[in-house]
Amino acid sequence: MVARTHDIIAFASLMTVAALQPPGTLTVPTLMTCIIGNVVGSLAPDLDQASNRLWDMLPAGNLMGRIFRRLFLRHRTISHSLIGSYLFYRLFEWGLPKLFNPSYVDTHVLLMSIMIGFISHLVADALTKEGIPLLFPSPLKFGFPPLRLFRITTDSWVEHWVVLPAVIMYIFWFIGNFQGELTHLIRLVKEVS
Repeated sequence: MVARTHDIIAFASLMTVAALQPPGTLTVPTLMTCIIGNVVGSLAPDLDQASNRLWDMLPAGNLMGRIFRRLFLRHRTISHSLIGSYLFYRLFEWGLPKLFNPSYVDTHVLLMSIMIGFISHLVADALTKEGIPLLFPSPLKFGFPPLRLFRITTDSWVEHWVVLPAVIMYIFWFIGNFQGELTHLIRLVKEVS
């Protein structure tokens, strides 16, 4: 899947989880960082590509992307596996409290938002013909549906004209059918004093 598809699937996933399993409290800074963190999480598995949008956001990001890409061996290896998911989780769990003031940003909620984006990326890539190496370093790739013939080709018309509109329609459907839950979530948002 391309970055735009990953972003919209991650947002739909975040909205669904937040509405159905809302956090106890939510501040405006936490909400804003969670939305940004969700996008970062949705793009993080593709840090093994020098062309990843996250590299473009950093100073000297293109150079760093070329260096880090070599650490991942090639595209869709460790970063698309259970081991990679665990390592990213531990890295974010360690780093977020050092980057954000816990008085303003709930780093646990932020971590969950990032991981929702990360996992949604893996699920979306499992729908592609390439599949994902869930049990890396095993070369076995997993996909859904199991028959590769019925999976999506990355950056194809099916992704752009079927998958992307379907996810957007899901977002509108969810908003229409879960207004009470979304209203409750909005009421949780409080200004930091």
